[in-house]
Amino acid sequence: MAPEAGRTPGNAVRDRAGDPDARWLTALMHAAFFLLLGASLTRFLLRHPGEARTPWIIALSVAIAVLYVIGPVLGSRPTPRSLVWLGVLVAVWMVLVVLAPSFAWCAVPLFFTGLRILPPRAALALVALLTLFVVAAQLRLADGFDPNLVLAPPAVAAVATAVFVHMQRQAVRQRELSERQRELIDDLLRTRRELAATERREGTLAERQRLSMEIHDTLAQGLSSQQMLLQAADRTWDADPATARRHVRTATGIAERNLAEARRFVHDLAPADLAEGGGLEAALHALAARETAQGQGRLTVRCHVEGERHTALPDRVQSALLRIAQGALANVKEHANATEAALTLTHLDDRVVLDIADNGQGFVPTGRTRTAGSVRGHGLPAIRARLHQLGGTLTIESVPGEGTVLSAAVPLTATSPPTAPEDLV
Repeated sequence: MAPEAGRTPGNAVRDRAGDPDARWLTALMHAAFFLLLGASLTRFLLRHPGEARTPWIIALSVAIAVLYVIGPVLGSRPTPRSLVWLGVLVAVWMVLVVLAPSFAWCAVPLFFTGLRILPPRAALALVALLTLFVVAAQLRLADGFDPNLVLAPPAVAAVATAVFVHMQRQAVRQRELSERQRELIDDLLRTRRELAATERREGTLAERQRLSMEIHDTLAQGLSSQQMLLQAADRTWDADPATARRHVRTATGIAERNLAEARRFVHDLAPADLAEGGGLEAALHALAARETAQGQGRLTVRCHVEGERHTALPDRVQSALLRIAQGALANVKEHANATEAALTLTHLDDRVVLDIADNGQGFVPTGRTRTAGSVRGHGLPAIRARLHQLGGTLTIESVPGEGTVLSAAVPLTATSPPTAPEDLV
C-alpha cells in the first residue's frame, strides 16, 4: 500500500498539523523510540558487561537519541538538512545494529520517520532496507534458522506502513471534507449576501414606485390645480379682479396643502390629513370639503361613512385608501367633466370598501390597458398597485354618459398580496 501519488508523507503530516490523531501518533512514536532504545541498551549492558565495544554502544545510543531529538526542530519537509539528518540517523542506527543486533527493533519508529519525511517511493525503499537489517540482526541473535524471525519483521513493517498510509489518507479526506464545508459555508454566505442585495434592490424599487404614487396623488395634482387656477386668474385679472383674486386665494390654499404634504414626506410620508388626527373618516371628509371648495361650484364632492369600525384600521390601509380617493378625484376633475362625486367608506366585518362615484361622461373600462396617448403615467395603474400591496381588489363600473363608480376593497385579515391579483372591470 503506497501513499497517494503526487503527495509526500511529509505533506500529509503538515496537513494534519492540527489533527489530534496525528499529534497522538507522533507522540506515541517518540515514546516508543526512546523506550525501545532504552530497553535495547539495558539488555546489551546486562548481557555484555565490560566488553570493549560497550563504550561505543553507549556513545552511539546517546548520539542516536540526540539526533532523534533534533529531528522535530528541522521539520517534516524534505529539505536538504532534514534529508542529511535522516541519513545520519539511519547510518548511526545501522552501525548500532551491526555492533548490537538487539537495537534492531528501534527500526519501527524509524519507519514512521522515513514515511513522514521522504517521498513515497524513497520512503518505501527505506522501510525495505530497514526491514532487511532487522531480519539480519534477528538471525544473528538466533541459534539457528527460524522462519518467524524472517517473516515477523516484514509483517511488522507492513503493518506500520499501512497504519501510516491509512492515517495519511484519513487526513486527506478530512482536509477535503473541511475544504468542502468551507466552500459550502462561503457559498451560503455569498448567497445570503446576494439575497440581501436583491431584497434591498427590490425594496428600493418598491419605495421608488410608492414615492412616485405619493407625489402623483399629492404634489403633482396640487401643482396642476394651482397652474389652472393661476392661468384662470391671469385671464380674468383685468375683466373680473374679484374672481381673479379668488382664484389666487384658492391656489394659495392648495400651495399650503402641498407644503404640508412636502413636509410630511420629509418626516414619515404619511398623508397630512391623517397626521392631523381623526382617522380615515375625518381625512375623507376634509378631502371632500377641500375638493368642493376648489371646484368653485363646478364640482361638489360628498363623503359618507357606513357601518362601524370593529377594529382600528392599520396606518398603511388608511394611507392607501386616502391616496386612492385623492387619485380618483384627480381623474374625475381632469377627465370626467362631472358636477358631483361621492366618497363612500363602508366598514364590513372582514374588509373595508371605498367607493368613488361621479356623474361624469364615463368610459368603456379596458382592464389594465392604458388609454392611448395618455401622458399621466399613473391614475388607475397607481390605484391598482396600492391595492395589490394590500391584497385588495379594484372594481370599475362605467358606462359612457352615465358616470363611473370605482370600488376599492381591502381585506382586514390580509397579510400579503395575492400572487396574481385580478381587478374586476
